[in-house]
Amino acid sequence: MIEDCLAIVMAGGQSRRMGHDKAALLIGEQTLLQRVAGTMQQVFPQVLVSVREPRSKIRLPQVCDAYPDAGPLAGLCAGLVHATQVDTPWVFAVATDMPFVKPALIEYLAQRRSGYQAVVPVAQGHPQPLAAFYSASCLAPIQAILQGNGKRSLRAALEQLKVCYVDESELLGSDDDLRSFMDIDTPQDLTAAMKYEEFG
Repeated sequence: MIEDCLAIVMAGGQSRRMGHDKAALLIGEQTLLQRVAGTMQQVFPQVLVSVREPRSKIRLPQVCDAYPDAGPLAGLCAGLVHATQVDTPWVFAVATDMPFVKPALIEYLAQRRSGYQAVVPVAQGHPQPLAAFYSASCLAPIQAILQGNGKRSLRAALEQLKVCYVDESELLGSDDDLRSFMDIDTPQDLTAAMKYEEFG
């Protein structure tokens, strides 16, 4: 259990490419949200769900975006606000559509936090900011971006932070096929995930 951190499951997206609320999609007998939240509960003492507005069907504690139409950066900001209120120094942000994220990978990333504001894995050459750690010190620069006139994105935020990027070659020991970074954006992705779940 990573005691100095809470997890925030990002479930505020509009799921345009999927055409349905991704959080409610089923793989096996669990929704994507249930799967990801269940994994987070194995690792962190508190798990929150980031939403654009309160959702009655979600039983976990929720945090709502304070900045409309700002995407996942607004959700991360809401999580960091909550973390500071409960005196928790770190947040692990994870997308609700990443059903195979592994606790061992999260724990490996946690070991890289010293001296940094964020720890972000890199898979297939691309940073994965929604499977990453963020310190409470990220709150002020993220709020400044959200309140400014520039691009309000996770990428823009990372440019303002001291980030430890962890290459996939370092992650293979904790996730040998990097399945943690499989995300479900389209019906085809969901079909592939169901096959992986069935056949491993």
